[in-house]
Amino acid sequence: MSKDSIDKLFEKHKNDFDIESPGLNHTERFLNKLNKQGELQLVKVDKQRRRLWKPLIGVAASVMLLIALFIGSQQDESYRELANVSPKMAETEDFFTSTIAEELSKIENENAPEVQVLIQDTMARIKALEENYISLKKDLTESGDDSRVIYAMISNFQNRIDILQNTLEQIERIKQLNGQSHEMSDINI
Repeated sequence: MSKDSIDKLFEKHKNDFDIESPGLNHTERFLNKLNKQGELQLVKVDKQRRRLWKPLIGVAASVMLLIALFIGSQQDESYRELANVSPKMAETEDFFTSTIAEELSKIENENAPEVQVLIQDTMARIKALEENYISLKKDLTESGDDSRVIYAMISNFQNRIDILQNTLEQIERIKQLNGQSHEMSDINI
């Protein structure tokens, strides 16, 4: 629309406009009404927001927890295992883990009170070697299948097996010594 057509439109509807003056205190009454409506609406909006935020906060916390668990599990899975190096290493790792599990079950079945200190010490040493193995898995991931790291991982398995076998031998010696001391006490009676 051009300026001339707008001017003509206003000129044509000149008498149709409301040109009356508002009453006294019109502005104050108008502002008071706005304030009252605004306060009511603010109170309603605040209550609605509170109702909405409570469940949303719970949902957000749950989602954050799931994300944290997912990221944590992904980090553990990102380390390479000895089995990832080659099929031969997978066989080696399977052999060592099954042997260690077998020896551990033998030790856990021992319940004589005189060997409990020895078993606790052994388990502490095994736990330290397991923690070292986790570090070696990280090193293997970072080094890209470095043969020194692979050798260290195999040595770690061998050390665990040696500790477990030595512990079982010591438990047998303790049992034999206890058996001999019981036989000697029976003879002396």
